[in-house]
Amino acid sequence: MTPAPGTLLVAPHQFPDLAREEALAAELGVELVAAPDAAGFGSALPGAAVVMVTPYVRLERHDLERMPGCLGVVRYGIGYDNIDVAAAAELGVPVSIVPDASSEEVASHALALGLMLTRRIPQGQAAIARGAWASAVPFDSPVLSRLRVGVIGMGRIGRRVATWWRDLGADVRAHDPVAAFDAVPAADVDELIAGSDVLSLHVPLTDATRHLVSADAIARMPRGAVVVNVSRGGLVDEHALADALRSGHLGGAGLDVFEHEPLATDHPLRSAPNAVLTPHSAWKARSSLDALQAGAVARARLLLQGEDPPDRVA
Repeated sequence: MTPAPGTLLVAPHQFPDLAREEALAAELGVELVAAPDAAGFGSALPGAAVVMVTPYVRLERHDLERMPGCLGVVRYGIGYDNIDVAAAAELGVPVSIVPDASSEEVASHALALGLMLTRRIPQGQAAIARGAWASAVPFDSPVLSRLRVGVIGMGRIGRRVATWWRDLGADVRAHDPVAAFDAVPAADVDELIAGSDVLSLHVPLTDATRHLVSADAIARMPRGAVVVNVSRGGLVDEHALADALRSGHLGGAGLDVFEHEPLATDHPLRSAPNAVLTPHSAWKARSSLDALQAGAVARARLLLQGEDPPDRVA
């Protein structure tokens, strides 16, 4: 087999090792370049045959235009808002994602956050920390069988979340602008915002979904409702969310993703009451890392061999 011209470029990452990527490069006779930082990644783009993108860099139109020999881009994971997919499509650069590596892990994280917040566990923990007791925890949480759960986005993760809440006995409704579903009743976004005790977000970040949970949307949510976001940080107006937590309008927020990561040390959410924050770790499990890297490498292999990869978004 004639090796593809150019390198196999891996963006800055936090993987324990690149053994799979190294084995692929050796097998196909291409050079593996592991960029140490964003600057190194940018300087290596012109020589790349396949680019393997992590959450720690962006790939914009001007970058794609500097990659004349690029056969395609692989995004580790399901989110691709850090890649200009419209420009990639226009320039004829395939972009493939790895959507199945940690769907169950992320869904279970969302469910856990929702249950924790609706049972007012952060309030209980805070009460003990300041020397108070049960009287400091409000009586404002519905019982599970009367809990109204709104799921926005019924892809792989959202479907699991909706089904699990339904099986636990909650009153679940969902919305998706594209995917068809029948496991739970459908509702429009405004209905879910105005009528959910738990609002769970599972949609990609686009111009249409940016700040889907805005200050106006939060004002229309029931008092004591909670927001769960394990999808993309830009879906939520974080400053409006922090204000609503401080005022007591919202009963809690569970966030694994943020508009800018890592979260700034002075970000208002860090000190907001009843905010449960995790560091973009919902996907982590014993098996998820292997599945993620194996899926990405399989797609890179196809591109290097001149074949079309699955799960293309451009």
